[in-house]
Amino acid sequence: MIKRYFKDRADAGNQLAQLLKYLKDQKAVIYALPRGGIVVAAPIAKTLNSPLDLIITRKIGHPNQPEYAIGAVAENGHSVLNKDEILEIDEAYLKEEVRVQREEARRRREVYLGGREPIPCKDGVAILVDDGMATGLTMKAAIKELKLHYHPKKIIVAVPIIPEEMANELETEGTAVTTVIRSKDFSGSIGSYYQDFTPIEDQVVIEIMQDNPGAP
Repeated sequence: MIKRYFKDRADAGNQLAQLLKYLKDQKAVIYALPRGGIVVAAPIAKTLNSPLDLIITRKIGHPNQPEYAIGAVAENGHSVLNKDEILEIDEAYLKEEVRVQREEARRRREVYLGGREPIPCKDGVAILVDDGMATGLTMKAAIKELKLHYHPKKIIVAVPIIPEEMANELETEGTAVTTVIRSKDFSGSIGSYYQDFTPIEDQVVIEIMQDNPGAP
């Protein structure tokens, strides 16, 4: 029986890996959303014997409340915005924030991967991994990035916890969802489903990427 909450991100990754093991040795690439998603993704990559890479997305915060996400942007500038939230937001602010966060995403790729080329997934299976989903904005930006630049045959979003309505929305749009907890009464906080939800430092991401398939 699958547990209904997680000891930590590695435990969540191990539970997801069991649900995805039917893909072992197939043409699949694991793409983690750092930083939290990388710890979840590592045991999945090991179980599936698949290469591990990163899709780096950045939150676009509200000008008056930066921690509140009104959108997200990926490295190549593909953005996803909450249409209801941006109605009163200055267009110049949005344009500049997209530019700033895109540059930060590119900087992080250099820090985490040191110039390593992205792993292609043309006509293969792309598995996008994070430590959970709430608004879904960063994941949607990652999906957009994958579709436009990696051209996989199939995209699977693999997350330990996801609200039911968000899972339904992704599936309606053609993205498969693998999850441990598909919540009809999501608490609003991903961290509440974990015993240990300690923030992940950059060095952890660097070390995991150096130790996993696909690393130089």
